[in-house]
Amino acid sequence: MNIIRGTKNITELIPYPIVAIGNFDGVHMGHQILFRKTAELAKLNGGTAVAFTFEPHPLKILAPDRVPPLLTTFRKKMELLEECGIEIVICADFTRQFSDQHPRDFAHEILIKRIGVKEVVVGFDYAFGRGREGTVRYLKQMGEEYGFQTHTIEPVKLNGHLVSSSYVRELIEDGKVETAGEFLGRHYSIPGPVIEGYKTGQAIGFPTANLDTSRVKIPGTGVYAVLIKHEGQKYNGVVNIGFNPTFKRDTLSLEAHIFNFEEKIYGQEIEVFFIRRIRSEIKFKTADRLVEQIKKDIEAAKIILAELP
Repeated sequence: MNIIRGTKNITELIPYPIVAIGNFDGVHMGHQILFRKTAELAKLNGGTAVAFTFEPHPLKILAPDRVPPLLTTFRKKMELLEECGIEIVICADFTRQFSDQHPRDFAHEILIKRIGVKEVVVGFDYAFGRGREGTVRYLKQMGEEYGFQTHTIEPVKLNGHLVSSSYVRELIEDGKVETAGEFLGRHYSIPGPVIEGYKTGQAIGFPTANLDTSRVKIPGTGVYAVLIKHEGQKYNGVVNIGFNPTFKRDTLSLEAHIFNFEEKIYGQEIEVFFIRRIRSEIKFKTADRLVEQIKKDIEAAKIILAELP
């Protein structure tokens, strides 16, 4: 998959580009349907499946105090887009000037002149341009004027709920990672480097890999059954997310105890896949009681993980 950063760096003619447009945080089930529709149309027309997205997240520029925690890192998003059949990703350099474009200017200057779009695929609630003035209806009008076709993906619902990035964030915040996985079409995961921790786990006989939690949305506090990917291999494990009240810590941490794993991996990348929440965070009166509970958590995690296909 080819990644083009900035529309000015589109230097070659793209064969019959069919373009999916959006931010696509989380690449949830609704996004995946949109991408597969794009790839299907490209195959039918001998064209190219293109995703047009934004970097950084638009709210980081427009309203930094309201930007939500992301569900996917940039690298993870690219991996997921490629799995859905996208061949080229164009990452617009989102600036205040870019956001102030009139919708007509975006359609003409970006879609037509830069990309040479033939067909566009968007979600039912897509809006673009200055103040989100460009509705789907307006986009279709631009298509009639400039000669491209617009396809709209209807709302996708699961168990009566609209599939959306905001709803997935709510589920993850509540620790409902199993349900969030249904809306994502995969287990929610957090990739990141292993960092130095307090080494509390090691001191009580359960060494942990502490993950950098600054990149994406962190599930609600508690203990989770997880899979951990390291250098292409997946391992079973259990994760504690919280403030370690037993030891009176005041910073949030994500500590993964990887079963049957003794390597030192500080600074190395891992990816934690959340399978199911086991319990909430508890303050124990003594370290010995914490150890007893950790043993129970490990056994519970093993039972949960043994049920996976």
